[in-house]
Amino acid sequence: MLSPARTGTAVLSALLLAGLAAVPASADTPSASPSPVAPPAAVYGKGDPTYDGVWRQSLALTALSTAKVVPAAAAVDWLTGQQCANGGWPSFRLHADEGCTAATEDSNATAMAVQALVTLGGHLAAVDKGVGWLETNQNADGSWSYNPGGQGDADSTGLALAALRSAGTDPTTVAKAGRTGLDALGALQLDCAAPADQRGAFSYQAASAGQPASANALATAQAALSAAGGSLPVAAGTPTGPAPTPPACPATTAGVSADGASSYLATALAANGGHLMLTTPGAAPSPDFGATSWAVLSLVRAGHPQQAAPAADWLNANAGPWTKGAAGTDPAATATLILAAEAAGHDPHAFAGTDLVKQLTEAGPAPQSVASTAGKPAKKKSGLATLWVVGVGLLAGIGGGLFLSMNRKRSL
Repeated sequence: MLSPARTGTAVLSALLLAGLAAVPASADTPSASPSPVAPPAAVYGKGDPTYDGVWRQSLALTALSTAKVVPAAAAVDWLTGQQCANGGWPSFRLHADEGCTAATEDSNATAMAVQALVTLGGHLAAVDKGVGWLETNQNADGSWSYNPGGQGDADSTGLALAALRSAGTDPTTVAKAGRTGLDALGALQLDCAAPADQRGAFSYQAASAGQPASANALATAQAALSAAGGSLPVAAGTPTGPAPTPPACPATTAGVSADGASSYLATALAANGGHLMLTTPGAAPSPDFGATSWAVLSLVRAGHPQQAAPAADWLNANAGPWTKGAAGTDPAATATLILAAEAAGHDPHAFAGTDLVKQLTEAGPAPQSVASTAGKPAKKKSGLATLWVVGVGLLAGIGGGLFLSMNRKRSL
């Protein structure tokens, strides 16, 4: 696992979602301890949880609950036990009986924990405290930063908005100085002043001296979910809606545009053969499995599952190795892939060359129960596989009569 100090929260988000590493939230955060921290038995995964313990636990619990697995009580208790007295969550507390340092509490961990506990149900007090923390730590421009007091960014703002929605709080009622998180996202969305191929995308942060605003695939993939009014988990959609359209120029409306973000994502996915690209300082661009997974979630939630389908197929064909790391199963990557597979209508028990649900379950404490998959109808097929099945059905109909043909079609 990569570690130590980072130069900006963009790197943190990219590494977290790429399943490569998690690093401190700010440049003045103390560097990693000399020796890796062994995760508690209740935590999913065997890697050092110092910088992603709450993040990966929350994703794992959300994904398993969506897959009808009742996780171990110890796994849930560990997550609730990480919550600070003021309602926020840090990235990880080795000693939960010790107090939290407010400046190092983590909006991303808090947002993911809130969504996990809402999905699990029965944790209203913890959820309410988490929502209260998010409300308190909103920036004056309506955004959220990774740690309190920092410059707001699209990723953190998108995650916070998703958490508010999941908890039943209308994001338009949560504001600072009259500005909401949706206003903040709108300010970070590239408009007609940007190059045509970047319009609709989100910049990670606002432009600053020497750092112009530019499209960020990861920020867009995450923030688009909230722009579309979504939160985790995302229910599977039906490919019947129209294709998303890029922002009209000159602009006719103000505010955040889910359709514009979807258009950017769909175009970027198509340009790269069904996936988004990861760009980090000092490294060559490479396929970004995490951002691609989030793009699937966002496109499905926005009503564009047909644009998400090629990305889901690409993940199905290529993402298996992403879910494994030096320490074994990467719980955050595996959980994110489960959520994307479910949203796209695939079976997470047979996705990316493995049973992702079994893989994630075995990476943590033994669950209370696991839903049987025996006798369940198969998930929808996509792409060429579906066309092949339809073709076989038609040929069988020609050879066996109209009645048989119609029955086979109805079974697809």
